[in-house]
Amino acid sequence: MAKPVYVIGHRIPDTDSICSAIGYAHLKQALGEHAVPARAGKINAETKFVLEYFGVKAPELINDFYPRVKDIMTDRVVTVRPQSTVRELGQLMKQHNVKSVPVTESDGALVGIVTVGDLAKRYFDELEMQDLSEAGVDYASVLRALDGRLVCGQKLEWPVTGKVRIAGARTQTMAQLVEPGDIVLVGDRNKAQLVSIEQGIACLVVTGGAAVTDAVEQAARSRGVIIISTAYDTYTCARLINQSIPVRMIMQTKVVAFKPTDLVADIKSVIVATNHRNYPVVENGRLIGLINRDRLIVPEREKVILVDHNEPGQAAEGIEETQIVEIIDHHRLGGLETSEPIFIRHEPVGATATIVANMYWHRHIDLPPQIAGLLLAAILSDTLLFKSPTATSKDRETAEKLAIVAGLDIQEFGRAVLKAGSSIAGLSPAELVQSDLKEFLIGEYRVAIAQVSVMEPAELLGLKGELLQAMQSLRTKETYDLVLLMITDILSEATHLVFVGQPAALVSQAFGQPAREGVLYLPGVMSRKKQVVPPLVEAARAKVGAP
Repeated sequence: MAKPVYVIGHRIPDTDSICSAIGYAHLKQALGEHAVPARAGKINAETKFVLEYFGVKAPELINDFYPRVKDIMTDRVVTVRPQSTVRELGQLMKQHNVKSVPVTESDGALVGIVTVGDLAKRYFDELEMQDLSEAGVDYASVLRALDGRLVCGQKLEWPVTGKVRIAGARTQTMAQLVEPGDIVLVGDRNKAQLVSIEQGIACLVVTGGAAVTDAVEQAARSRGVIIISTAYDTYTCARLINQSIPVRMIMQTKVVAFKPTDLVADIKSVIVATNHRNYPVVENGRLIGLINRDRLIVPEREKVILVDHNEPGQAAEGIEETQIVEIIDHHRLGGLETSEPIFIRHEPVGATATIVANMYWHRHIDLPPQIAGLLLAAILSDTLLFKSPTATSKDRETAEKLAIVAGLDIQEFGRAVLKAGSSIAGLSPAELVQSDLKEFLIGEYRVAIAQVSVMEPAELLGLKGELLQAMQSLRTKETYDLVLLMITDILSEATHLVFVGQPAALVSQAFGQPAREGVLYLPGVMSRKKQVVPPLVEAARAKVGAP
């Protein structure tokens, strides 16, 4: 399945950001694309109310877009068990054309890794056949290594305790060489087979596809001897039987492994230092994937559609690591760069949701009542029920059409949305300061502007000292020049602008009045985009141009 295109809003999402992401992802899906709505931050109280009102699940949370191990790993992994034979391992490597294989238990727990190099070392430092007992080989492994047929015998799980003998000598000599518990390889030599059994051997391997006579089988059964018949000649069996060694004897137990959440940037140095071909990916001790060293060269970038923002400072962390394919927005252009031409829908309206809704109608795609309700809520929220100066006639017309589809009364529903958003119950000063916060580069200054819309601002203004302290902490942590908090009175259609930082004169100059204890009262000001950012930009330009 193709990777999804994420439709995502800004870092501190509001209702327009969330609902437009959901709405536009639904539109793209209706057009046959694999789009997924996402969010870059915590859902606020207003948006939570809207989502619950329509029974819609919050979009997937993406904290950042930095490539992680899970983005470049493959979950199609060839594995081998520690008790598997070296021969089975070799066949597995040849069949799947792999040069390293993770070793796992039946529950997926990673216990080691084995490579072609380990196999090569096995043959350079090949153990003598009589050392099979030290390798923990059992008779079942011998049977598998020889592609044999069990003629008689049980207790295949018993370990090999004797030596491996090739019955190449005379029968009389065999009686002197063979000892109890040995494994004897013999071809079509009936007497040698019987003599070996009489010596109390543990296993008789009849090679070359030779027939096993009734007398030999009866003798073996009476003495509890295992008989294995194989089509391979004696020389080949002598080689193959040494491949019955279990994988655990040659695997590496100190494995360089990564977690799925590890950043690709962080693991590169480890990979350069170790230079293995493959690296297991482990979660809670269990193997879930594999990284091929070569895939680190050009990891596939996530495809992203930005809604309700276009400035790098407002985007999710790591946005530069993605491929931005579209931008749907209603704010000023803020300097994002793309590597190739992309589709942009940018209109001077009060909400991104207005743009999204009209794209449905332009493409003749039916709007489900649920989606229509979400987009309506976004418009009413961003325009403050059309009281904001950003509200346009197109917003009103779009809202009216959406209300009909959703079966809602605009005024009644709008007041419910704004009331949910105006509640500050349970929010700390730090949370209030970061409520609906957006970052701007104004002239040479990094400026953060948050906005809280309330029905009654007195309660919030009573916390001014704590708010200023929280704003100063935020400024220090994020190295902002200025941090502004708009406490917007919905009923009075005015804003109390609280600010900290330097140059303070920039704020006073922008709004033509001196600050009183870090607060400006701005009647008629309700829009950050249209009534706060532009005056600050003009003041910054004037400051640069001043002699």
